[in-house]
Amino acid sequence: MNREETLDGLRQSPKVDVCVLGGGINGLSVFRELALQGVNVLLVEKSDYCSGASAALSRMVHGGLRYLENGEFSLVRESLIERDRLLRNAPHYVAPLPTTVPIFDVFSGLANGIVRFLGLTRRPSRRGAVAIKAGLSIYDLLTRKRALMPRHQFRGRKTTLSKWPALNPAIRSSATYYDAWVSHPERIGIELLHDGLSAGSSAKALNYATIERAGAAAFLLQDCISGEALPIQPRLIINATGGWIDIANDSLFPERVRPEPLMGGTKGSHLIIDNADLHTMLDGHMIYYENEDGRICILFPYLGKVLVGSTDLRVDDPGMVRCEPDEREYILQSLAFVFPRVQIRPEEIVFQFAGVRPLPASDDSFTGRIPRDHFCTVLEGESGGPPVLCMIGGKWTTFRSFGALAADMALERLGRSRRLDTAERSFGGGRDFPEDKALWVRELSEATGIPADRAATLFARYGTDAQDVARFIAMEADQALPHAGYSARELAHLIRFEAIEHLDDLLLRRTTLALSGELCLAMTDAALDILAAEKDWPAHRKAEERVRFLTLLDDRHGVAEATLSSRNQPRSELCETTAKSG
Repeated sequence: MNREETLDGLRQSPKVDVCVLGGGINGLSVFRELALQGVNVLLVEKSDYCSGASAALSRMVHGGLRYLENGEFSLVRESLIERDRLLRNAPHYVAPLPTTVPIFDVFSGLANGIVRFLGLTRRPSRRGAVAIKAGLSIYDLLTRKRALMPRHQFRGRKTTLSKWPALNPAIRSSATYYDAWVSHPERIGIELLHDGLSAGSSAKALNYATIERAGAAAFLLQDCISGEALPIQPRLIINATGGWIDIANDSLFPERVRPEPLMGGTKGSHLIIDNADLHTMLDGHMIYYENEDGRICILFPYLGKVLVGSTDLRVDDPGMVRCEPDEREYILQSLAFVFPRVQIRPEEIVFQFAGVRPLPASDDSFTGRIPRDHFCTVLEGESGGPPVLCMIGGKWTTFRSFGALAADMALERLGRSRRLDTAERSFGGGRDFPEDKALWVRELSEATGIPADRAATLFARYGTDAQDVARFIAMEADQALPHAGYSARELAHLIRFEAIEHLDDLLLRRTTLALSGELCLAMTDAALDILAAEKDWPAHRKAEERVRFLTLLDDRHGVAEATLSSRNQPRSELCETTAKSG
C-alpha cells in the first residue's frame, strides 16, 4: 500500500481502533503486533521510521550485564530471551559477538556494587575480577537452558596480552562472554513495518505525518508531504514516541489536564572510526570496558570500521541531540585508556551519531542508576476522548516483548483476544533462512541472471529478501553507480517499496552508506538523481533536497560536503565496497 492509497483509505473511513504515535522500533513493534491480530491500526511517525533513538543505538543486542548490579534481574532475563529469539528470527542481521572485559583489579567495586544494588549509593565505580565473575556467572545461569552460545571464560594477564598486545598493560586479567550485535537495526524496523502491513488493508502506516487534537474525541492527521489534513477518530492512542512522549502528550491533552512528565531520557553518542590497525587489534571481539571514571564504554568491529561509544548525559530537547566536541573528546580519551598506543586522526572519524535513551522520569544524580526496564501506563481521555497508552522506557533488544505487552493491554481495552504469537515468528530477510547460504546465493544468481558476487552482496544486505530485490533489478537494464556495491535499480527498489520521502531516508537508514563512511559526493548526487526521477521532482525541489541532506549530514553527523568530495578520488579505493559491506 503506497502513501496515496493509505491516505485515500483514511479519507473514506477515518475511524481506527488504534492510532500508534511513533515509528521507532517500539512503535513499529506494537503496530506489527496489533496488525497481525487483525486490529484496524494506524501508525503515524512525524519523521522517518527509525530516525530517532532507533537509529542511534550501540548496535548491541544484549542482556545488559551491568543492569545486574541495579537489581534488574527480570529485565536481564527478558533481554537474554529476546536476544536469543532475534538470533533465530533475524539471522540475516543479528549475530553472536564475543565480548571481552579488560579487568584492572581483583576486589575493586565489590563492596560498592553491593551497596549500589541495595540503593545506598549512586556513584559509578571500577569493577574488579570478583564482581565481574559474579555477574558473568549469573549471566550464564540465566541462559543455561538455551545454551546457544559458549559460557564465559577468564584469561590471565599474560594470555590476555598475548591475544591483545595493544591493550593497556596495567590490566590484571580479562573475561570473555557472548552477546550479539545487529548490523542493520533501521532495516529491521522496515521489516517489522512490512510484516504488519502484510496483515491487510486494516493496517496502515505513514511517515512524515502528525496528529493534533481537533475536539473532544476528534483528531486531525497532517500529511507533511502533501500538506493535506484529514480527520481521524481513534478509539485508543498508543504513545510510542520514546524521548518525545511528554511532548506528544502535550498535543493530545488540553492544557488544563496535561499529565505530569513521564520521561527523563539521557543522550548517548558514538563514533565510527576508520582505522585498520584498531580494527585488526580487536580480533573480532567487542571490548566492553570501564573508562577511568567507572563508566561503561564499548568498542567493536562494525561493517569494516570500528564503533566506539558512548556517553550518558541528560538532555532537555530530544530533537536537537548531536555528538558535541566534548563528547568526542571523552570517547577518544576512553579509547586511549584501553588502547594507549592507538592514535586516531580527526579524518579517521568518518561518522558520528547521538540518540536519546527513552528512560522513565528520575531525579537520580547518576544516570546509570535510572532503570532500563519498560512498562506501560494509561492516561484516560478528556471529555470522551480516547485513552492514551504510553510506552515508557525500553531498550532495543526487548522491542518485541515490549510491543507484545502494549498490544495485549490494547487488546484488553478493545475487548479482543490475541490470535497470533510473534515470539518465534521470523520476519523480513530472516524468513526461510538457508542452512547452505552458498547454495541459496548460487540458485538466486541462476534464477535471475545476476552475477554470483552481486547475488552474494544482496544476500548479505537483505537476507532472503534479496530474492525480491534481485528480481526487480533483473526486470530492466541496470546502471552502475559511483559506489560499486550498489546499482540504480537497487536504489529504485528501495525508493518504491520502502516509504522513502527524503534523501536521508535512503542514505542514512535504508542503506548504511553514510554510517559506514563509504558515501562520497558523487554517490550522493547519483542517489539524488534517482530519487528525484522516481518522485518527479522539479529542479528547484531537487536542489532544496540536496541542501537539506548536506546540512543534516554536517550538523548531526560531522560529515562536511568537503569530506564527501574528498572521497570521490580515487574512486576505486574510497567509493567502492566489498560484498560484506552493508
